[in-house]
Amino acid sequence: MKTSGFMHSLNAEKTQKILSMPVVVILFILTLIAGIWGGYSVANKSTGGINSSSATGSSIQTSKASGVMDKKTFKDSAEGIMREGGMEGEGNFHLERPGGVSQDAYLTSSTVDLSKYIGKKVTVWGQTFQGQKAGWLMDVGLVEIK
Repeated sequence: MKTSGFMHSLNAEKTQKILSMPVVVILFILTLIAGIWGGYSVANKSTGGINSSSATGSSIQTSKASGVMDKKTFKDSAEGIMREGGMEGEGNFHLERPGGVSQDAYLTSSTVDLSKYIGKKVTVWGQTFQGQKAGWLMDVGLVEIK
């Protein structure tokens, strides 16, 4: 077979020697180790969740309060009785407040397990968001039992 200056014919024996089974297995193992190490490194750098620290606040977990003490991020507050259920897909819980349904605050939280406070009178601190249906939609960062 005639080859040009840029192309060479493949020698089947050389290819088999280079890509022998032990070499393929070693490459697979090294790739697997690199993937596990990379995933572990990324997971250790992520923050959030219950009992973790934020950049501007520290985590609190007591019998009366739970969440992140971050007054800069969670500057809004509301008080009422914690109830289960949101409003048409907005929030998973709501605070029943004096003045009727129009005064209720609808709540969600990635920091605090709000289900622990159902039926209790609480004060919540969080960040208010614009709701489509709910008059007041809040991401709760801290809950305190009254």
